[in-house]
Amino acid sequence: MVNFVVPSNTPKQYNLDLKIEVEREVDGVGMGVLSDGSPFLNLRGLASMCGVDSSMITRITGDWILSPLKPREQKIRELVRAQGADDSVAFFAIEKNGTIHHAVPAAVCMAILEYYAFDAKTSNDKAAQSYRILARKGFNDFIYAQVGYNPTGAAHVAWQQFHDRVSLAYHTVPAGYFSIFKEVADIIVTMIRSGASIGKAFIPDISVGMAWAKYWRAENLEVVYGERKRYDHNYPDYFPQSMSNPQPAYCYPDDALGEFRRWVREVYIVNQMPRYLESKVRAGELPAPSAVAAIEAFKAAPSLPN
Repeated sequence: MVNFVVPSNTPKQYNLDLKIEVEREVDGVGMGVLSDGSPFLNLRGLASMCGVDSSMITRITGDWILSPLKPREQKIRELVRAQGADDSVAFFAIEKNGTIHHAVPAAVCMAILEYYAFDAKTSNDKAAQSYRILARKGFNDFIYAQVGYNPTGAAHVAWQQFHDRVSLAYHTVPAGYFSIFKEVADIIVTMIRSGASIGKAFIPDISVGMAWAKYWRAENLEVVYGERKRYDHNYPDYFPQSMSNPQPAYCYPDDALGEFRRWVREVYIVNQMPRYLESKVRAGELPAPSAVAAIEAFKAAPSLPN
């Protein structure tokens, strides 16, 4: 849930159902993209780009709707309107994992940067440099590139995310054991080729791993194949899961590989994968067309490894 944050003496409070889709700190600048595709800087990130203390940005946003407006806020709001944007809101307050994150939208960021670059009493080379960079590259394109976000959901984004995960998982599994992620890579590739949007909220190997672990315990396969082991599995730093890197994940004895592949073909894909995809659609983490594309990909795929 997103609240347009305004002082408590304001008679209205506005709500939007938005979330933080992705956020990242790049060279000390906090930035990200909301679930509707809107890019933002956080308060500290904007302060850093302006070359001022974060308390100054907090003060500006806090005084945003005073009546009468102070000259500084009045000028900045004029600069927002000059972009054809709504100047009534300084930032969005978004709750994520129990913490409030402050997202300053593009027009407000550009207006504050422009003010510090050209209108403030004291010259500010840092703000001028940042303003020129963002004006030249475009605020949206700049933030998208920095956080690895593609608003079109194009397939090459999924390929890049998959590649980044493969790079981190390379040679991390002990000799004599196999990992779930590596073994379901062919499934992920098939899904991406079909147009399914594999990404930070859609990680099939987690679902496979949980279901296989349950099957492993239920069938007491440790007695047959030997003990499984834990190893460190890491996610790319722009994945929300990276906050708890390294992730303890199970790897299984190579002797159980044939059993695993048979189980994936005959049990997981047939019975459990459709339920997993449906749950992602209900949670709003996967568009229904992508779920359909994934299921159709499995049906059309050539035989999986034996």
